[in-house]
Amino acid sequence: MYDLTVELRPGREKCLYEQIYEYIRQEIREGKLRPGERLPSTRSLAEYLQISRSTASLAYDQLLAEGYIASQPYRGYYVCRMEELYRLDTGEESVAGEVEPGGARVPCVVDFSPTATDMSRFPFSVWRKINKNILSQGGGSLFVQGDAQGEYSLRETISRYLHSSRGVNCTPQQIIVGAGNDYLLLLLEKILGRHVRIAMENPTYKRAYQIFGSFAYEITTVDMDESGMTVSGLRQSDATAAYVMPSHQYPTGVLMPIGRRLELLKWANEAPGRYLIEDDYDSEFRYKGKPIPSLQASDTQGRVIYIGTFSKSIAPAIRVSYMVLPQDLLERYRQQCYFYSATVSRIDQKVLEEFIGEGYFERYLNKMRKCYKEKHDLLLEGLADFEADFRVTGENAGLHLLLTGRRGQTEDELIATALAQGVRVYGLSDSLVGKAEEQPGRTVLLGYGGLGLEDIKNGLALLRQAWL
Repeated sequence: MYDLTVELRPGREKCLYEQIYEYIRQEIREGKLRPGERLPSTRSLAEYLQISRSTASLAYDQLLAEGYIASQPYRGYYVCRMEELYRLDTGEESVAGEVEPGGARVPCVVDFSPTATDMSRFPFSVWRKINKNILSQGGGSLFVQGDAQGEYSLRETISRYLHSSRGVNCTPQQIIVGAGNDYLLLLLEKILGRHVRIAMENPTYKRAYQIFGSFAYEITTVDMDESGMTVSGLRQSDATAAYVMPSHQYPTGVLMPIGRRLELLKWANEAPGRYLIEDDYDSEFRYKGKPIPSLQASDTQGRVIYIGTFSKSIAPAIRVSYMVLPQDLLERYRQQCYFYSATVSRIDQKVLEEFIGEGYFERYLNKMRKCYKEKHDLLLEGLADFEADFRVTGENAGLHLLLTGRRGQTEDELIATALAQGVRVYGLSDSLVGKAEEQPGRTVLLGYGGLGLEDIKNGLALLRQAWL
């Protein structure tokens, strides 16, 4: 609950209670006062605004009568939840959906977002219990500044996990824990230096491209084939670092074979100061064949910078990522970045450490692998009807797959016709860089991680109407 800063003008045509009423109503309509938020009491509001209590009561009574707020006995006044509330003055809607040029809203029934995850099976009770135990046992020491690289015990836990699950060879000293990949990439700029020529796959993860673009880096894109970034293109780029996603390239879903990985490592070893930045963002979810070790696992010369995250495997809001530095870059980090503070609270680090160390993470991952595989198989089965008109790729891992039209439909046409049926799909061209952006695409992404089984069935039925 906060005080309401209402600018009252006694000389205006409208009386004071109307001014208060209109201010609160507008704040609710614009979403600045949110559903369930508690309003100050009439006594508190009157004292704060230097008005009579009866004036405040009249304003609240009008809001109550119109259903903007509700009164709970002995508790106070609260903002009501109003579905599909919109602003009358501009016609801007606050509910989900796309607005057509004519102004009609197209409701989104199914959203095949490639970045969404399923949080319905997350062990909230376990997380709460660990959090409570950490707070009760930790005392004041948890609230002082921690190690800039992250708590040593957590880094030790991550080191063991990475070695057993991804084949990563590292010590806890090589790991830096940070609040998301964005922070780690920003930190990497300080470690590698400002003027670096970096090569990226095309299409690529646009967020990383934008972050690198905000540096003094010169970015060059390298085309891909069925095995990932082409080494011939990388050699021509004259880059000193390459950003790759070998275990599951986003957005194409390409799994880089061992031969191409060794070619990349050979390129990195051919000249001093060359590095491969391996983004291993969702390698936990693989549905065909055995898990593929990381690129870092094959690195014997300290040329791979390994970056991973718990955003996909646990929850996006966890905001805990980690970076494994080769020994020479670790020394550079200690010399040049020693003054940076930790960006993840010690409490969150301790909770995550226990969640992994006590086996809860492994059990949750196994449950989610089974859950996502069920969705993956259902989607693939439903897409059998589309095979005459579409080619399906990227189905072996991750939380999305790709459909490429065979009949000449453009990407924009596929997106528009799907949306007309209430289904949102995403174009591959959103991940393309440079001249490739100008080429008419024919591929869309279908993500299934955040959808239920019935949502997937419903979405497929609507896509049949739209595309077949």
